[in-house]
Amino acid sequence: MAEKILIGFISLLHFYFLYFEMFAWTTKGKKIFRTFPSELFEATKPMAANQGLYNGFLAAGLAWTFFITDPLWQQNIALFFLSCVTIAGIYGAYSVDKKILYIQALPALLAIALILI
Repeated sequence: MAEKILIGFISLLHFYFLYFEMFAWTTKGKKIFRTFPSELFEATKPMAANQGLYNGFLAAGLAWTFFITDPLWQQNIALFFLSCVTIAGIYGAYSVDKKILYIQALPALLAIALILI
């Protein structure tokens, strides 16, 4: 049950990333990313929207697992999308901000561990 709660949380988190990056990048983005030059938000809006779309795919994949009735298939799909989230989080921590490791990759790794145990 804990793994399902965590998968649901991660899915909701990535749906929020979709919203934020696709629709609130130039408004909320300036409040969250204070060290990012404010004049670049409008210029990077299409790039952020693209990232948001990818986060939406991750969220949809994780949400999909709640509708799969075969336990093995459900587990494999969850592991695939959680692995994608983990890899994206590790790369984001390396290339953008170390906080991404804790916000994105660590919950996904915990969910993977719960599935495999």
